[in-house]
Amino acid sequence: MSFNEEFELLLRARHALIYLPTREEERVEAAIAYSAKQQGDRGVYIWDFVDGYQGNPNDAGFGQRNPLQALEFVQKLPASVPGIFVLRDFHRFLEDVAIARKLRNLARLLKSQPKTIVIVSPQVTIPDDLSEVMTVLEFPLPGIAEIKIELERLIAGTGQAPLEPRVLDEWVRSCQGLSMERIRRVLAKAIATHGSLQADDVELILEEKRQTIRQTQILDFYPATQQISDIGGLDNLKEWLLRRGGAFSEKARQYGLPHPRGLLLVGIQGTGKSLTAKAIAHHWHLPLLRLDVGRLFAGLVGESESRTRQMIQLAEALAPCILWIDEIDKAFSGLEGRGDSGTSSRVFGTVVTWLAEKSSPVFVVATANNIQTLPPEMLRRGRFDEIFFVGLPNQEERKAIFAVHLARLRPHNLKSYDGDRLAYETQIFRRRN
Repeated sequence: MSFNEEFELLLRARHALIYLPTREEERVEAAIAYSAKQQGDRGVYIWDFVDGYQGNPNDAGFGQRNPLQALEFVQKLPASVPGIFVLRDFHRFLEDVAIARKLRNLARLLKSQPKTIVIVSPQVTIPDDLSEVMTVLEFPLPGIAEIKIELERLIAGTGQAPLEPRVLDEWVRSCQGLSMERIRRVLAKAIATHGSLQADDVELILEEKRQTIRQTQILDFYPATQQISDIGGLDNLKEWLLRRGGAFSEKARQYGLPHPRGLLLVGIQGTGKSLTAKAIAHHWHLPLLRLDVGRLFAGLVGESESRTRQMIQLAEALAPCILWIDEIDKAFSGLEGRGDSGTSSRVFGTVVTWLAEKSSPVFVVATANNIQTLPPEMLRRGRFDEIFFVGLPNQEERKAIFAVHLARLRPHNLKSYDGDRLAYETQIFRRRN
């Protein structure tokens, strides 16, 4: 179900209070206006703290710097007048006792009126006393169809000839995961540079994407330069990866093959788990996102859950991609004994549910040093395709590891090294000592 379909369903069901967590104010307000027209041309009233209500000359400026008055305006309009009241950044006032009480009163009153209050906020911060009357609705990042329409509109505006389908598809795929405002900004930069969009300008979008991911302070965009051939040993794992690599192709999708879900790599430090994650991304030609699970946890109530949803939304918007969750055991071990009011358990529950139910082509590579500390729910069938133990390399694997590194560092005198002797002398070495 699309956002507009779900939003219109909530309007018909007379949900009084809807919370939309998004940073794309302009785009979400356009979507709300579209739904209002689909519902019989409902009036849309937009309020912010600085300018009050806008758009309607009769009420311009009403509620300026007065959030309580902004709510009273909802009650002031005749009960039979349908309306959608968009309150920007209203999350800042929800802790006020008068605001919270007024919202709860309105939630009861508006059940019998065709009116809906919509709070647009960059993050979810809902006090406990409002959680029962508030409906949270996610507003997704632009999808493929929406990005393609915007690209074609901008190209037509420059007078440039339409791009080849292959180039246009590459542009659309590169733009996935960015907000519409960022897409417009980076395309304007490309047009200002060359006067038109060119295939080489895709690198500008990738740099904007890296910057966006860095700004979230949750995910890191990793360059994937390591290859499968850089991994010494681990033959079973490499064979599995080579066989499953084609599952993300268009041919596999047309055939009906499901996307691979992911891997859990378990072993002590220095055995090549991180190297494997980077090599998978390079071999499958997919972007690599690294998640440090510790970054999901924040001090403010509700912020950890909000960051988790943001991480999932961003990963799915960038799909197909590799999501590397590093040292997942350290983040989710000992959940029952933590005194954080259940925040860790809720974050874990969201992550586990997503791993089991995700339909987007996000291949998750999770690494863990100690599998025994992971909750049993994480290891249940359906979270990952396979679990691989990455132990200390045996003699043949050590010989292969030496061959990989010597070929890169000493290519001219490679034959002067005794691989068998080196492997024998390093029996207790890890892959990365």
